[in-house]
Amino acid sequence: MKPSALYKGSLTTILLKLLEENGRMYGYEMTQKVKELTQGKVKITEGALYPALHKLEAEGILEVEMVEMDHRVRKYYRLTQKGKVETQTKLQELEEFIQQVQQILSPTWKLS
Repeated sequence: MKPSALYKGSLTTILLKLLEENGRMYGYEMTQKVKELTQGKVKITEGALYPALHKLEAEGILEVEMVEMDHRVRKYYRLTQKGKVETQTKLQELEEFIQQVQQILSPTWKLS
């Protein structure tokens, strides 16, 4: 299994965390930040990124700001207030899931 397959279910949480830490970002910037943070081990494709961003925007979790730069329009994303709450919820859910997986992989055996 490719490592990226494991990250697919966590893409939303990853994007929300990036925006929480960086304020506002555009799509390509997000892909590069993830690549940098994981030393190139995780690569988010445009085919996964933009549908996820559009879904979050439609749900009111993200807002978009269009900025013209060098005769091009760049689309920046940032968390809404609802998005800030959702980020904390998603991070808590992921942390609990990781703890559960760790318990399964490294159980502390108890004798009755």
